[in-house]
Amino acid sequence: MKTHKLQATKRTLIGKKVKKLRNEGNLPATVYGKDFKSQSVQVNLKEFQEVYKQAGETGIVELGLDKETLPILIHNIHYHALTAQPLHADFYKVNLKEKVSASIPLEVVNEAPAVANKIGVLLNILSEVAVEALPTDLPEKIEVDVSGLSEINSVVKVSDLKVSDKVTIKTDANLEVVKIDPLVSKEAEKLAKEEEVAKAEAAAQQVAAEGTEGAPKTGEEVPAGKTPSPAASPPEKKD
Repeated sequence: MKTHKLQATKRTLIGKKVKKLRNEGNLPATVYGKDFKSQSVQVNLKEFQEVYKQAGETGIVELGLDKETLPILIHNIHYHALTAQPLHADFYKVNLKEKVSASIPLEVVNEAPAVANKIGVLLNILSEVAVEALPTDLPEKIEVDVSGLSEINSVVKVSDLKVSDKVTIKTDANLEVVKIDPLVSKEAEKLAKEEEVAKAEAAAQQVAAEGTEGAPKTGEEVPAGKTPSPAASPPEKKD
């Protein structure tokens, strides 16, 4: 796996005072890890954003701090609610000889025949899975091949994902990653039928109401020369 480099300096400003660092174009961060005393540091914001864009949360970053280089993973970035600018980051120092856990993003590849043939629609259920591996063996992403999905309800499960034998997927193997659903769901079909029935009933009521307009009420005298409407005429008596 490709490694990335980022330079850091120790940070003395903490709490509300870190606003000054941000105004100067720096990002406050904390380095922590197993058997490692946490340290407050700062990095150039633009350099951090460029490195994070390439490394994400699974790429090893060589963090230069004083006269040593620390292998780290970028974790837990906190963003400003309005500007979406990074406010703080956690750098997890790793032991390159010890396995770590990480969440790896999933990427759908190829086209599902069911979608191409307009039989169904592809539902993305999971966007990432938890894995365990040595830091240098962590994949940047895991591909989800959907080329075998040709029927409704066909799925790709976690157990179907292909990864290196150096990587162990910790997410439940029975969970569905993607699935082919009907173009129109059963719930949507049911609602459509209910709407059709309601419209038909409303139309029938309207016709019935129009048919009784002008008909005399019970006991009401019909004006001379006016023939009662069929709706008001009594049924013929049969012998």
